[in-house]
Amino acid sequence: MHTLLQITSSAANQAVQTVTTAVADTAHQAVTTASVTTTALPPDSFNLLSMLEKGGPMMIPMAFLFVLSIYVLIERLLIIGKASKKNDGLLTALQGLIKQGNLAAAKSMCQGQNTPEAFMLEKGISRIGQPVAEIREAMTEGASVQLGNLEKKLNILNITGRIAPMFGFIGTIIGVVKIFYNIALAGTVEISVISTGLYEKMISSATGLVVGVLAFVAYHWLNARLDKLAHRMEETKMKFLDILNEPS
Repeated sequence: MHTLLQITSSAANQAVQTVTTAVADTAHQAVTTASVTTTALPPDSFNLLSMLEKGGPMMIPMAFLFVLSIYVLIERLLIIGKASKKNDGLLTALQGLIKQGNLAAAKSMCQGQNTPEAFMLEKGISRIGQPVAEIREAMTEGASVQLGNLEKKLNILNITGRIAPMFGFIGTIIGVVKIFYNIALAGTVEISVISTGLYEKMISSATGLVVGVLAFVAYHWLNARLDKLAHRMEETKMKFLDILNEPS
């Protein structure tokens, strides 16, 4: 009887150990699986560069147009900003030299300024002694030449503002075609099947609009600055003609 109890107790202990080991293994496997699953989850982040890469082949010309627009904007801003420098004492100094009859010094002063306004005044000084109408015409032509030089490359921004959205629209069409092509291959409509085409469609459209708006705003902003400069040069021309009409 005593031997039977020992055998029963030993069997019970082995059964308990087996169950305990199985539970421990199951718990360890569950923790390991949860850890792997947690590690495999994609990061909750938004990578703009990777999104742009999904925009398709039309992103290449739109990237070129974007870089070109930024270059033209900065380059024209620097040049127009330099040309718009105002010298309030220039007309007063020229008035004194003209009354003294020292036209050579007046021309040299204008040449030293190196601005469209000074170039226009130089044209007027070089024709002193001729009829006022000819002086005015020479100054008007000089101003037109200078403003024309400042307007160079602005058409690039104008054209970019028009064609960038068109490139985006072409990318949209390509994306739609890709969606239907993938559906035809898969034989089913699922988000995983149409996601590539949707990315290309939406990203290309958005990029085209952004580049177009940037170029459009830059074009009209620079033109507004040129209009302001042209108005100031017209006022300077009238003041210069008034100086010539003053009695000696």
